[in-house]
Amino acid sequence: MKITFRLIVSLLFTTAVVVASFCYLQVHAEEKRLNEELSLRAAVLAKSFEGAIESYLTYTEQPERLKKYIEKFQGHKRLIGLIVDMKDGQRITLPPELAQGDLFRKESEKAMAENGAVESNSKWKQRKVNYYVIPLAKEGETVGALGLIHDRTFIVKQITDFWKNSAISFSILALILSITTLLIIRWSVTGPIARIAELIRRATVGEMPAQPKSLEEKGEIEKLFFAVSHMASSLKAVKLDLVEQSRLVNAQGTVWTKERLKDYLLTKLQGKQLYVVANREPYIHRKKGSAIECIMPASGVVTALDPVMRATGGMWIAHGAGDADRETVDKKDQLRVPPWKPSYTLKRVWLNEEEEKGYYYGFSNEGLWPLCHISHVRPVFRIDDWKQYERVNQKFAGALLDELDDSPSMILIQDYHFALLPKLIKDMRPDVKVAIFWHIPWPNPEAFGICPWQGDILEGMLGSDLIGFHTQYHCNNFLDTVDRVLESRIDWTTFGVIRGGKTSYVRPFPISVDCSSDGQMTVEAQTDELAKVKKNFGLEGKIIGVGVDRIDYTKGLLERFRAIERVLEKYPQYQGKFVFIELGAPSRTLIPGYQSHMKEVDELVQKINARFQNGNYKPIVFLKEHHGQSEIRNFYRLANFCLVSSLHDGMNLVAKEFVAARQDENGVLILSRFAGASHEFISALQINPYDIEGTAEAIHQALTMLPEERQERMRKLRSIVQEYNVYRWAADLITELVKSF
Repeated sequence: MKITFRLIVSLLFTTAVVVASFCYLQVHAEEKRLNEELSLRAAVLAKSFEGAIESYLTYTEQPERLKKYIEKFQGHKRLIGLIVDMKDGQRITLPPELAQGDLFRKESEKAMAENGAVESNSKWKQRKVNYYVIPLAKEGETVGALGLIHDRTFIVKQITDFWKNSAISFSILALILSITTLLIIRWSVTGPIARIAELIRRATVGEMPAQPKSLEEKGEIEKLFFAVSHMASSLKAVKLDLVEQSRLVNAQGTVWTKERLKDYLLTKLQGKQLYVVANREPYIHRKKGSAIECIMPASGVVTALDPVMRATGGMWIAHGAGDADRETVDKKDQLRVPPWKPSYTLKRVWLNEEEEKGYYYGFSNEGLWPLCHISHVRPVFRIDDWKQYERVNQKFAGALLDELDDSPSMILIQDYHFALLPKLIKDMRPDVKVAIFWHIPWPNPEAFGICPWQGDILEGMLGSDLIGFHTQYHCNNFLDTVDRVLESRIDWTTFGVIRGGKTSYVRPFPISVDCSSDGQMTVEAQTDELAKVKKNFGLEGKIIGVGVDRIDYTKGLLERFRAIERVLEKYPQYQGKFVFIELGAPSRTLIPGYQSHMKEVDELVQKINARFQNGNYKPIVFLKEHHGQSEIRNFYRLANFCLVSSLHDGMNLVAKEFVAARQDENGVLILSRFAGASHEFISALQINPYDIEGTAEAIHQALTMLPEERQERMRKLRSIVQEYNVYRWAADLITELVKSF
């Protein structure tokens, strides 16, 4: 009965809103039409009076003549009064009581002053009236005004009658709908529910009917009942797994941690080895004078996967690019990392100059990178680069296959550098499970179609059992591209590509960071550290903004700095007080396009600094070098806001790193809506980085935002990063891959 009542009330409420809305629109239109007709009537009547009345103004005894003339119109339909106001203050009225007081005097004076018609709606003698007044002229000079008073009561009455009729019509409609709804619910809902309840009651007391040989012989209720029974049996089959999950949740809490992931993967991997293949290595060894230092590069892949590998162990296979990398590996080109707490194995693959130039700088970053980012930079495709790309993919496949034993293994291939690798591995080891995660956007089929080797790339990727992207939008673009290019069947219900009897599943896995990594320093230690940074960079008493990026044309650095320049122009009170710190890691410096971009960014920074420099003050501090994670976190904590202005980005982990670093729940994230993170971070100030004025206003909003709003926004962002952290990303990805065993 409660369900029926709620349904009827909801239906009636919706109907009432719709009927009232249409009635209001119709009433508004009708009232407007009647008012326009009355105004037109008043204007025509006033015009007909005007000539005659103006002729009486020439007589010396004009007041008496005007009175007699006006009295002739007494009793005219809906005309209930006339007023003639003279400039000298005389007033002639019909009926006479209109002469009392200053009724409609302002309208008459306005008509004389503006020498034009004036109209107003008012009340007189408890009646709604319309007053229409026009100026009177004598020998070309305005000497008075003629006003007509019409009764508007008939308009009010018609509108009131319309509302009454609408209410009666709705009442009848409501009664019909209520009766009809009751009958439908009785026949289609409550009756069948009663039958299901009776079947369940009989089953609980041991009167369960035997399932017929063919459910086609039974009605829909019986079919539903047996389907529910079958589902209950299926649920029992996964009971043990649910119990295990409950144990993990109780032990570790609802938030995924390194320990929880390790415990979870023990049950999922069941002794299977985990391999990661990426171009970028998580730890680079380089010479610094006579010493060798180890740094973590500025890379979203490294930021996301290093904590996962620390939790799970396994092996990371990557290109050894550091000038001291060869000096730190064993005879198998391997070493345990990180150096201060070895947790997993790093295997380095060596590339010669020709291979690196063609595979990395050429096809990957002059071809695929601008192609996928649609960043207004024309992709370059050279046959020599493609051959090197094929050769390096084969080299990495060989390095990986050398490490595989006879047991089933799981391989996570990272990014666009290794599109051919999944097929190369599966051709040799069909028993292993392969996933490729594409960290950059995937464009629409038309854009990707300009790549001369699009078919080879797609076939290589479809060697994977699982293909991951950051967002569902990129998954859809990939499936559309495969559907357009290859002979295959797309299963849109499971988001799978079926080709040659093999299915590759395509899934969104929004990557994240380790939100717990900032909890290792005490508040006092953090305060001391931040004080040192402020002193070293002269930031005491300054308002601070921060940006952290590889120096890449997709990151919107030019647009970012122009927006900062616009802030200083538009809000000069920030000059001398506001400093923006850009931590820029040089990237792909051998590519001419990147060299040109670096030069353009440098010139713009110098121009802005020269314009607003005052003594030691510079509005932009551009630090062009590789920075360690602890140094970056210090600037995150110092900043009043972090600006992420990517022109196109698969995810952008800088946004999530900034949020993770703000344990004080302070600071504002300004985020490009073209970054994948914007789909999750709706509480950030989202911008179009191409809109310089809009970005400048977002910066101003961040600097003037109330503390309560800043904290509320940051609190919501941190809850997302804490719940959907990198360990959950890894768990979801590996769980999906394990399903294919």
